[in-house]
Amino acid sequence: MHPTTVEVEASLQLVAPDSVTLPVRSSLRYDPTDPYAVHVLFHPDGGSGDPVGWSFARDLLVSGLNEATGIGDVRVWPWSTPHGEVVALALSSPDGNALFEVPRAILVRFLRRTFAAVPTGEESRYLDVDAAVGRLLGPTPRPE
Repeated sequence: MHPTTVEVEASLQLVAPDSVTLPVRSSLRYDPTDPYAVHVLFHPDGGSGDPVGWSFARDLLVSGLNEATGIGDVRVWPWSTPHGEVVALALSSPDGNALFEVPRAILVRFLRRTFAAVPTGEESRYLDVDAAVGRLLGPTPRPE
């Protein structure tokens, strides 16, 4: 039996430059066929359109629960706010930067479920290396 995908709906808080926070409908996703990564999907208002996704190492989130971690495009650190304990998630791209607050309790529950699906050290058992190599070496789509 293969483990199932773990997905948790969450309202992340976008921290605006004036320190005001705005709720953003999001979900945290873990697919055992991509066992080293977690995905954050940001859902546009009204549910129309495709979600915008970020993927990064599951271990980065785990480390970020207790200490500042990450460099470059994704950084994570614990953060206390007047509303409780959160984890800061800073995302950077050529299009801009965004800082989000993720409720720590939601993140801990999500990570526990991912480790129940694929325990630490067992990730390689869930990789389909042949399929990954096939995608890398397969035909490249031609531009239209």
